[in-house]
Amino acid sequence: MFTGLIEGEGKITSLLPEKGGLTIEIQPPFDITDVKIGDSIAVNGVCLTAIEVKDKTFKAHVSPETLNRTTFKYKRQGDWVNLERSLRLGDRLGGHLVSGHVDGIGKVLTVNPLGEFYRFLIEIPETLAVYLIEKGSIAVDGISLTINKVIENSFELMIIPHTYQVTTLKRLKPGDLINIEIDMIAKMVHKWLSPYLKKAEKSSQLSIEFLKQHGFF
Repeated sequence: MFTGLIEGEGKITSLLPEKGGLTIEIQPPFDITDVKIGDSIAVNGVCLTAIEVKDKTFKAHVSPETLNRTTFKYKRQGDWVNLERSLRLGDRLGGHLVSGHVDGIGKVLTVNPLGEFYRFLIEIPETLAVYLIEKGSIAVDGISLTINKVIENSFELMIIPHTYQVTTLKRLKPGDLINIEIDMIAKMVHKWLSPYLKKAEKSSQLSIEFLKQHGFF
């Protein structure tokens, strides 16, 4: 489990094909002497398992499923990625609960500077747009961010200077692809409510009383 608060940018030092997947080696900007084989590290929002740890780099496997679901299939040696080590019990949860299980790939539509701030507009698959809500949380390349506005299957973000400087956001430009993880609470609530919403749509009776009758209040 992660928070979406990025610890720093790491550099991909090697990418080696392996039985339909990849072995990736990354050099983090922070000390990894406390990282052990088997530890989880979020790399651009993808939960990977350390299989080898050296003084300055670690290696992880990227499965065929992960390649299909994420932007790892487009990565090259020398690219930069956001890194976050897994949450410890008792740590402050400054972002939101991020599982490291990417739901799909989004595309940067626009990046507009506003003084020292930046406004991003990002498009996601229509199948994921149902979970978007204004002021809700979303993980973009592993970064915990707040949705500023929802426009059909796109959403707007307002990025503060600190987040822009310490993450790969400063490297993004229109047309770039990013990993998207929908807020897990939004997904759970939608799944629980879906059967009742379908019934209510048929009868046009969605109301507070309807939700109370079905145990939501």
